[in-house]
Amino acid sequence: MKMIPVCPVVDPVFCAALQAADGSYTGFIQVHLRLSRPVTVQAVEKAGSEGGFSHSLVPSDEQEETDCGPTEKRTSFYLPQNYLTHLHISSQNTTEEVIKGLLKKFEVKDNPRKFALYKQTHRDGQDLFQKLPLTERPLPLRLIAGPDTERLSFVFKENETEEVEWHAFSVPELQNFLVILEKEELERIRAVQQKYALYREKLQQALQQHDP
Repeated sequence: MKMIPVCPVVDPVFCAALQAADGSYTGFIQVHLRLSRPVTVQAVEKAGSEGGFSHSLVPSDEQEETDCGPTEKRTSFYLPQNYLTHLHISSQNTTEEVIKGLLKKFEVKDNPRKFALYKQTHRDGQDLFQKLPLTERPLPLRLIAGPDTERLSFVFKENETEEVEWHAFSVPELQNFLVILEKEELERIRAVQQKYALYREKLQQALQQHDP
């Protein structure tokens, strides 16, 4: 298979190549992970070439599908905030496939519908985010924009819909959300109480200053 470079070789991260067979091409995209909630993963990590996590959506004779079986152990933890990862994809891969590829790369067992891939651009000193449709193809977007991440970058976040798809969460996750919600409620109540206690103290001090 003859590979023809179609992007600057000075930046191999964004370099792609045409495949003579069907005209499609492959390449790497950078994705920033910005998840605010914990994810469910296998308890046992597998060694990879990138700090324990390595994956490609491009078919390879060396890749094999494995099934951990019903006895696999799972745990929940927070992925590093704003962690930068690379994903090897094809120009034919859609946003939906990229999302599933990222989950597989980090061995996340959560429902893919909980997540979304966003396109981040910079304009007039502001960061603008746009959720990519599931049928969009990220690699062509990357090549059109060029290697400058100021013009375009990809961000992996929770799916920000108008209504949360609660049915996509497991019972333990929903119970955990209730615990978190209760903690946040208590913290907000405490903050409001402290705020008005301070106001009350200042008002009392002002009244004392006006006493004859």
